[in-house]
Formats: sequence, structure tokens, C-alpha cells
Amino acid sequence: MSLLPNIAAIRKNYAMESLNEVSVAKDPITQFKSWMDETIAAQVNEPTAMVLSTVNSSGRPSARVVLLKDVTTDGFIFFTNYNSRKGHDLQVNPFASLTFFWPELERQVRVEGTIQKVPAEISDSYFHSRPVGSQIGAWASPQSQPITSREELEIADADYTKRFGDLPVIPRPEHWGGYLLEPDRVEFWQGRPNRLHDRIVYELQENQWHIKRLAP
Repeated sequence: MSLLPNIAAIRKNYAMESLNEVSVAKDPITQFKSWMDETIAAQVNEPTAMVLSTVNSSGRPSARVVLLKDVTTDGFIFFTNYNSRKGHDLQVNPFASLTFFWPELERQVRVEGTIQKVPAEISDSYFHSRPVGSQIGAWASPQSQPITSREELEIADADYTKRFGDLPVIPRPEHWGGYLLEPDRVEFWQGRPNRLHDRIVYELQENQWHIKRLAP
């Protein structure tokens, strides 16, 4: 028996924009920047939120929402605890995907590629741009590990706050830093009427981006 009998009837007919092979940029990074600029201008809620999907050594996938922190000509950058579940997944299987969904604009972007850690100086620069409380939190939280209670976390936070209280600069933990996802496949999805959505995909072949349309 269905526990949510009414959700199958929930639907929206998308009709805001269109997307075609002629109008898109020649490379996906430029196209993504264009869409991100429009998303920010539209004041979409959490425009940089993305679902990061990883796979462990047993082939078991997992996903979570993280925040995009930079886009370069090389790819997409985010930061996290290297000892977290996603960090362990990426250590044994350095492939991942990112999914952005901006319902206000009826758009989705799917990114696939390889992942590597960013240079330490990039992680240092971003770490020290964060609020002090977030810097201390990176020390206090053994991300993805079991803890006995909320109190344990708060005690650790207080201990690190005291430890670093007299320092002009809080050091970045070695277990915390950035990742760069270098894409080899990027799909742009624009909602269209009657579920006949526009899907334009970029695929990297021999260092050249090839553009094609996919059926919805």
C-alpha cells in the first residue's frame, strides 16, 4: 500500500525557456558560467548548491548536497573534510558527478568527471576566508564519524576555540581542503512543455568538446 498516494499526481508543465545546439557556448564551462550568472541574478535560493555523487570501492553510490565554491577553466571546486565518507570514496574511486537543479528557472546541469585535490595554497586561501567559527568547526567535527552526543561536538568546539584563541591565524587542518572536478561530460537540461525537455550534452573527446542533443 502506498504511503504517499497523491504524489504521482504532482506535476508541472515547464515552459519558461528553450535550449538548442546553435545558441549554446562552444565549451561547457562558458555555458555553465552564463547559466550561473543568470541563476544568481534571478536570486534563486542556494544557487551554488549541488548534489555530489561518489562511489566507494564496493561500487556502492552515495550522494549529498555540497556548495560550489569556484569554477575555473579546469573545472568545479568544492571544499570538505578529506576524512569524510565522500573523501574516502574519492580516495579509492576518483570519479564523481555533480547535479545542479534550479527549479525557479526550470533548469538542471549534470557534470561528470575525474577528481583531484587542489593545491594546498588554494585550500589555505579559502579556509582563511571563512568565518572563524567555520574554521574552528573544521577542527572540531570528525565528519561522517559516529559521535556519542551533540554535547561531544560542542565540547570539542569549545576546546578548539580556547586552543586557537590567542593565534592571529588559525591553521588549516591537513584533513580539510578542496577538490577539483575536471569534467569530461556536462549536460544542460531546460524544462519544456509536455515533458519534451531540451537536453544538450558536451562530451570531451581527444581534448575537444563535442555537442549533441539528447532525447528527453
